[in-house]
Amino acid sequence: MSRRYPFSLSCLGLSQLSRSNPLVIAWWSAAFPGYGHMLINMHIKGNILILFEVIINLNAHLNQATAYSFSGQFELAKEVLNSRWALIYIPFYFFCIFDSYRSAKDINQLCLLTEQTPVIRPIFEMKSYSLSYLDKRSPRIAMLWSLFLPGTGELYCQRTITALSLMIWTLVITYFSHSMESLQWLLTGNIDVSKRVLDMEWLLFIPSLHFGAAYDAYRGTLNHNHFFVREQKDYLRRKWPVKRAHPLFPENGWNGESN
Repeated sequence: MSRRYPFSLSCLGLSQLSRSNPLVIAWWSAAFPGYGHMLINMHIKGNILILFEVIINLNAHLNQATAYSFSGQFELAKEVLNSRWALIYIPFYFFCIFDSYRSAKDINQLCLLTEQTPVIRPIFEMKSYSLSYLDKRSPRIAMLWSLFLPGTGELYCQRTITALSLMIWTLVITYFSHSMESLQWLLTGNIDVSKRVLDMEWLLFIPSLHFGAAYDAYRGTLNHNHFFVREQKDYLRRKWPVKRAHPLFPENGWNGESN
């Protein structure tokens, strides 16, 4: 058994070590604290940070203040901002960026250690409650599904834990933002009512959620396909090793003599 292995497949999904740009991971943590950790398969830490992001952000009214600032209503932005919660948010926000950057660099080092290790891992698991297997999927299809409904692209590439957390956050944020209700009023031509029912504090979470999920699904499916090909190559090399000597010649090679 190897000390480190590149991926693990179970009925709960696929978890994998994959290289990533630490700056990109840090950027996603800046866009939505906790998301950078989700991208590198740190689901427990990522969900804890997302929970704290939502709690602190809502109590500090940061999204509402941001919406007022973008529309030029700076006095209203100052009035709604709760400084007690906003001051807590500052160290929390920078910790998320720092820790995701550091973790991404550590995982890149682990990837280097596992690159030369033969992949000897189960690629098929069947239980009474689920079936899981490693195969190739389309990254574009995964991206499109997660763009429409975050988490479905992750389900498509068998990343069940990531999919579950993203779908729960999608339900919560969509419900409290009243975005679907607003869309319904907009489609019936009631623009004023559509604007009035929206909750901007929850609504501003949606762009990061949808685009982050789409990026994660695309990147995750590429890694999924990479491990499928890598495992298949290692299996074929073990099963049918290449012989150096040609079967028409002696083992020591042709010595230039003829009968």
